[in-house]
Amino acid sequence: MKKQVIATPAAKELIRELENQHGELMFYMSGGCCEGSQPMCFKKGEYLVGLRDVLKGTVEGAEFYLSQEQHEYYQHSRIILDVTDAMGGGFSLEGPLGKAFSVRSQLLETAAQEDSSDL
Repeated sequence: MKKQVIATPAAKELIRELENQHGELMFYMSGGCCEGSQPMCFKKGEYLVGLRDVLKGTVEGAEFYLSQEQHEYYQHSRIILDVTDAMGGGFSLEGPLGKAFSVRSQLLETAAQEDSSDL
């Protein structure tokens, strides 16, 4: 079974940098009105997930949660975490660094047929 959340080399590098500064991390993607479907990065435990939130997987050791609505959308997809030079979400840890985490997706059927380990 392929991992359901993976990261590009740039995202892995930023995660390591943020872990060095803040300790263990977690991600949450709500699909809400303000940040949309942008993943938000927090210190582990800083954001309290709700009963309907779903743990999609882990990325570089950090738990990656989706709101129930986002889970319905991504349930048959692998999430690929990436990063760009941009202003991220106001509460996400990468924002002050001028970075923003982003996602794209890949159908799990397709992921099972490809080797994505060299992202």
